[in-house]
Amino acid sequence: MTIKYPSTIFKGYAYTFFSFFGITSLWVIYLQMQGLNLVEIGLCESIFHVASFVFEVPSGVLADRFSYRFSLFWGRIASIVSAILILVAHSFWLFALSFVLSALSYNLQSGTIDALMYDSLVAPQQTKRFPNVISNLNVVIEFSQTAGVVIAGFLVHWHFELTYVAAILIGIFGLITVLLMKEPTVPKSIDLPKQTVKSIIVMAYRTLKNNQQLRGLMIFQAVFDGICTSYYFYFQSLMETHHFSGFMISLLMVISAGMNIVGIKLTPWIQKRLAKPALVSGVSATLVGLLLLTWINWIPTLTVLFLFSQLLASLIEPIFSSYYNEMITSQQRATLLSVASVLFSASMIFLFPLMGWLVQIQTFSFGFGVIGCLMLVLLLLSQKYFNPNCKNKLATQ
Repeated sequence: MTIKYPSTIFKGYAYTFFSFFGITSLWVIYLQMQGLNLVEIGLCESIFHVASFVFEVPSGVLADRFSYRFSLFWGRIASIVSAILILVAHSFWLFALSFVLSALSYNLQSGTIDALMYDSLVAPQQTKRFPNVISNLNVVIEFSQTAGVVIAGFLVHWHFELTYVAAILIGIFGLITVLLMKEPTVPKSIDLPKQTVKSIIVMAYRTLKNNQQLRGLMIFQAVFDGICTSYYFYFQSLMETHHFSGFMISLLMVISAGMNIVGIKLTPWIQKRLAKPALVSGVSATLVGLLLLTWINWIPTLTVLFLFSQLLASLIEPIFSSYYNEMITSQQRATLLSVASVLFSASMIFLFPLMGWLVQIQTFSFGFGVIGCLMLVLLLLSQKYFNPNCKNKLATQ
């Protein structure tokens, strides 16, 4: 039997394809070609995460206060202006401003597109199918990012600036998709007071303060994603050190994307068979094991571990997005999903330079091996929290 979803769902897939198209994924190489040194490039990355940290919750509040389409629209505008600045910039500060706008565009859509698609399923009473929808959404993201990187790879040594011209055009397509969307109408209680920015922030704070399960899941995902993302970026430096050919790097990314897509498609099946405590403990133990194996400083082993680290990150994204949307009311959904992104930015601001320092003073294997040891200690200490018998801690939904 074919499921008939609201049209907003399919437009959301199209918007996601355009907004996550990875045509500018090789920005480090581009900035080097523009004359920036590695310190300045590192500062641009730091500026992105600091700006993301600052913008994230306000952007979620805007989505809850005004509309999801409002945030998505201005997110694409910020993305387009960011690409234009990259093309015309000839100084570090213009590049830095571009990264600030890039962070803003990311913040305006982060959590918002998920919330919009979830609310689109409320009226037709199809919210139980959201795990499948978010799984498909993440498949679109993987495919879009990989397709963009492949195209960018062909342009690296041939008019590399065309990647940002393409980013502007793709941004315009995303803008058109937003304009074609219809904002879902979610029934609200007649006794519910009018939403204000202050009331939304207060509700979000109270929800996180009182909901230990939601707070714990958000902190866990932030640290988990921060480690996997750091592994991804620093493994690229390892590939450069060991002189991976361009073909080998491209092939590795394609294999990684293929594994991630298979993993994402399995997430609804995993959710049905594992309760939250078992799933959180399982992925934690797997990540710890992966990091401890990093002590084996052998390139074939590290390459396999790289693939599985990215698979783990792709698995928990749709699963945790589904958890959050089940636990959060529509009136504060975008705000609280933005809080989750804020926590990720905070973890990256701390983890990324820490990992860089450990890798620099020793080796890649040493840096992530140490983190594995620390995670093992934390995992053992947290077993009581994630024990399925502690129903008051982490109840099964």
